[in-house]
Order: sequence, then structure tokens, then C-alpha cells
Amino acid sequence: MSTASSRPAPVVVLGPTASGKSDVAMAYARDHRGGDGAEIVAVDSMQVYRSMDIGTAKPSVADQAAVVHHCLDLVDPDVDHTVAEFAVAARAALDVVAARGHRAVLVAGTGLYLRSVTDPMEIPGRWPQARRDVELRLAERGSAALHRELGELDPLAASRMEPSNERRVVRALEVVLGSGRPFSSFGAGIGDHPPSPFVQIGLQWPRARLAERIESRVHAMMDRGLLAEVEQLAGRPAGWSRTARQALGYKELLAHLDGDVGLDEAVDAIVTRTRQFAVRQERWFRRDPRIRWVPVSEDPVAEVLPILQHS
Repeated sequence: MSTASSRPAPVVVLGPTASGKSDVAMAYARDHRGGDGAEIVAVDSMQVYRSMDIGTAKPSVADQAAVVHHCLDLVDPDVDHTVAEFAVAARAALDVVAARGHRAVLVAGTGLYLRSVTDPMEIPGRWPQARRDVELRLAERGSAALHRELGELDPLAASRMEPSNERRVVRALEVVLGSGRPFSSFGAGIGDHPPSPFVQIGLQWPRARLAERIESRVHAMMDRGLLAEVEQLAGRPAGWSRTARQALGYKELLAHLDGDVGLDEAVDAIVTRTRQFAVRQERWFRRDPRIRWVPVSEDPVAEVLPILQHS
């Protein structure tokens, strides 16, 4: 077994949705089974939900049987799972992997969740009444108006998020109004990049090629039964948390099941919003100068794995 001093640093394979980061991580982990092996830690805000498998591109049953995975299926969809709770689970997983003498391979698509692991921060508490008040205003006025309100109360926090990111805007206002402190005062913020023990490798696709991959993946998910998965989840007696309902693919197909849009229109919306989400993911990750970006043109495993093997 490796000693703590000889064990390779945890490695992060990151990138936008449909970039192939999970395939790269699986290829690496399969090559390092046994002895000083590798285990995968999923860093994804939606893969924490049980039964949300197809739409979140959760690793297959076969992949999970072949390689140990952590931080999947942590809670039921009716639970509002927070980044603070995820950070606790992820750090516990890293401790377990290290204790076995293995290397942790973090597969990251959710930037804030990754930062909570690589750069531990002070996580604000919860203020339910403040959140209810903010959500009422969101329903009445929309996220752009709330973003302007946040800009008046905490300009730095507002500058760090898109006005269209309802979840983050609501959370920031909840903290500001509930705690009486600026949301940006909780930690150094995402603009700070101190030395880190994590090796971070990013998959960089030409935008047009990534857009094609996203469209192909959405249609593949539909062929695998995404609509049936959403329909089954919609019938759960416990319902869905607001967070889970906002997941890409699920939100749009729920609108279809409610009779608001046709199926083709819903699928088109999934493709469009997933492409927009991929742009936001890249924009987030690009802020971090510690990431080594690897250009990919055709085969992410063939083009990235050799670099990962020597990291």
C-alpha cells in the first residue's frame, strides 16, 4: 500500500456536460484496479438524488460494479440537498479512499460543489422564512429583478452569478436577508485560487462539436426512457424538492407531462438549455488558473487519458 507521502494527489477530471469526463475517469480507474487503485467521487449536484439516473447521466450499474463510486444516490428527490451537506459527504469519501491507499478521481461538472471540496469554505446556514419570502418575490418578479436587488445589497456576490441562475440568486438573497451579512463575506470567494493538493484537468471541446454531442446525448437519453423516468418520479407520493425539479431534462419533461408543451418542443428545450448550461460551466471553470486544459477533438479517452496517467 502507498504511504501518504508517496500516494498520488487526488485528481479532478472536469468539464461541461457531454464532454466525456466520466468516460475518461472510468478508463483511468479501470486501469488502476487492485493494489494502489483508484476510486471515483462524483461531484454533481443532481447525481446525489436516488432514482434520477438517466437524466443526470449517472454511471451505469456495470460501471459502478467495476469501480467504486462515491457521492451517488445520497438522498431521495424530495430532499433539498445543499452544497454544505455534499461537502461533508465528499470529504468523508476522500478520507475513505485515502485510507485504502487508493487515488481519488473526482468527476466534476458542478463548479460550486467542486470548490466546496478543493477549497473548503465557510458555508452559510439556512433561513427558511427569508427563503420563502425571496421565492415569493421570484414568482412575482423573476430572477433578473432579484439579481438587481442582490446587486444593491451585495454587489460582489451579484457580480459572481448570472441573473438567470435562479437557484444561486435566491440562495444569496436568503443568506443576506437571513444573516444580515453579505453572501460574499462567507469565505474568500470563487475569485481566490490558493495552492491546492488537487490535480485538475479540464476537457476543452470546440463549442460547435460540444453542441453536437449535447444534442446526441439528449436524444440518447430519450431513447433510454427519460420520459418514463420523469413520469415515474412525478408520481411519487413524497413529491420533489424544488432543487430536484429544476434538473435539466426533468423540468422540461414535467412541463410536457403537465400538458404545457408538446414532446418535441420539450426535447428541443432540453437541448437548448443544456447547451446554455455547458457555456456557464465552462465560464465558471475558466476562472481557475490551476486547471490544466486539454484540447479534445474526437475521442476524450484517447486524447486525455495519457495526460491523466502522468499526472
